[in-house]
Amino acid sequence: MRDISFEEIASLVEKLCIRANTVLPPELAIMLECASEDEGCDAARCALEDIVENYKYADMAELPICQDTGMAVVFAEIGQDAHICGGLFSDAVNEGVRRGYVNGCLRKSVVRDPLRRENTQDNTPAVLHVSLVEGDGVNITVAPKGFGSENMSAMKMFLPSCSQADIEDFIVETVKKAGARPCPPVVLGVGLGGTVELAALTAKKALIRPADRRNADPYYAEMEKRVLEKINSLGIGAQGFGGAHTALAVNIDAQPTHIAGLPCVVNMGCHVTRHASGKI
Repeated sequence: MRDISFEEIASLVEKLCIRANTVLPPELAIMLECASEDEGCDAARCALEDIVENYKYADMAELPICQDTGMAVVFAEIGQDAHICGGLFSDAVNEGVRRGYVNGCLRKSVVRDPLRRENTQDNTPAVLHVSLVEGDGVNITVAPKGFGSENMSAMKMFLPSCSQADIEDFIVETVKKAGARPCPPVVLGVGLGGTVELAALTAKKALIRPADRRNADPYYAEMEKRVLEKINSLGIGAQGFGGAHTALAVNIDAQPTHIAGLPCVVNMGCHVTRHASGKI
């Protein structure tokens, strides 16, 4: 058994909140730079060049990549031989989010109640997902989620008789309906199977998979490539200016499900699909 203190957790989460909001994942940065270099549409190329310049400056100056610094989504893997001491794990995470957003001068966007809309002033509470794993450590990923893209997400309960093509059409149609609103080029997280809430969680977790890493199952890897090609043929392009880069990646993950159902959730991520990870 290994003791991990409240303060260690809060300190790590604070650092991850700031890092995730100021430093783009390296593979996404490379993909955006490559897109800007091979884009044939002048307006879209200019938009991509601005995006690249923006994330480079944000990294250098330690400023937010986007003014929407998101709602903090936190994924935590806690070793079954770890002992959290000094307070509740959830309280430590929220203390870290509070410090990160206040000390990092990040925009506070969370309201206490969805209808009465009172701002909490420190971007808490986080959306926290915890899983138990082997070992005596804690792995934490902070994924700030902006709502320009989150608002464009969609779910559908398909019948099990539906075809793979039906699923692909739904994913592509979701991007088509969204247009320029999620700040393309987008990254898509797609969750298939499970139940409604598991499909949504699977889609969200798919967004923190590196954008250049395809599904380990060749069946879904081919599906990801095929859907990406269909989306990029829509011609929406960077920031809606047209061209070849409406999406950078489609990450599809699947879960076992009931014989009578086939849930599908598309979680939309913008060109600033951020996340940062650390260990204790």
